[in-house]
Amino acid sequence: MTQMLTLSLRQLTGKWRVILIVLLALIPVGLAFVPGGDRADADEEFINGLLDGLLVGVIMPLVTMALATAAFGNEIEDKTLSYVFLKPVARWRIAIPKFLASVIIAAPLALVSGGLATYIGTDGDLRTTVAVAMALSVGVITYASVFTWAGLITTRALPFAIVYVFLWEGLLSTFIGGIRYLSVRGYTLAIMNGLDDNGLEVLSDRVIEFPAAVVGAFAVTIVFLWLTVYRLRRMDVP
Repeated sequence: MTQMLTLSLRQLTGKWRVILIVLLALIPVGLAFVPGGDRADADEEFINGLLDGLLVGVIMPLVTMALATAAFGNEIEDKTLSYVFLKPVARWRIAIPKFLASVIIAAPLALVSGGLATYIGTDGDLRTTVAVAMALSVGVITYASVFTWAGLITTRALPFAIVYVFLWEGLLSTFIGGIRYLSVRGYTLAIMNGLDDNGLEVLSDRVIEFPAAVVGAFAVTIVFLWLTVYRLRRMDVP
């Protein structure tokens, strides 16, 4: 597993991919310096616009999908996955390192980006900063499991992931409350609010229950990791 993880990390840290995801991660930090108006209005604008709309709704999933969809996607396109399959190892020993590689890269970026942006935007509120950082880490892990599986079942995983994020996670989950129980974005926001319901009170009227979010994120991660392993066991590799 260590060799597979090292190989996967090397594959995912290409120069241009790293530059792109780092630039994406820096956007919320830069915008957090933009001054707001009245303190209460500024806090609400920060949470609704930068935190929910940009960081959770766009940056976190884009960074994660850029890495996780490529975990298997590059090898499928290059037809090099067959060489991995030649090793007499259990399929989960292939799937888990691929998943972990994207998490190891994406989670620190999301954590630092969200943590710095929140610390700046809330004038140094440590509890809110920690809540945001922890929730984003859970979101990255959950998204990574979904996008790793997507990269294995289709060579068009990136377009599929983009449509999924902006249609299901963005549009539909915003207007149809029940979808939040099946939404990674919904889980992330609910965990943020559950960890700091005072500083992030603005989110209270549109998030699901904290226990449901934790269970949902855990369940989605386990289910999609299982689906990835199952796909590896069943697929024919040229």
